[in-house]
Amino acid sequence: MNLKLAPFVFFAMTVAGSLYAQTQGIDVKNAWVRTAVPGQSATGAFLTITHKEGARLVRVTSPVAGVTEIHEMKMEGDVMKMRAVADGVELPAGKAVELAPGGYHLMLMDLKAALPKDAIVPVTLWFRDAKGAESKVDLKLPVAAHSASGKVGEAAGAHKH
Repeated sequence: MNLKLAPFVFFAMTVAGSLYAQTQGIDVKNAWVRTAVPGQSATGAFLTITHKEGARLVRVTSPVAGVTEIHEMKMEGDVMKMRAVADGVELPAGKAVELAPGGYHLMLMDLKAALPKDAIVPVTLWFRDAKGAESKVDLKLPVAAHSASGKVGEAAGAHKH
């Protein structure tokens, strides 16, 4: 790919994905997966979700990982602990919920291959509404390096394929 065109292609793919997710009442923004080097067994994925009707994010799947979980990091006394969240993450109607480093996030474990910068990772988010009905959204997340702030530059979007 022509490197001068890469930001424009990325932007177009991001806009297309965001519009698709919005048509289902789900808006996903600032989505990315942290890079993983050969031999590394796990990494995190981060995003901001707004669900128009309100629901619960109950699980995540990805073909790049043998195990995928929704995790939470929180302080317990003087110790930061990370654990899987068994009942998912509540998404109040119309409110953005951030899954970010240091809080709720997605864990991709038992990785099947390295995830270099600029790779694309397919991820499926599974939701359950108040009536118990499940729905899903398939996304393609960009892989980016972690920065000190937990944010990334251009590689901060999700796109539907």
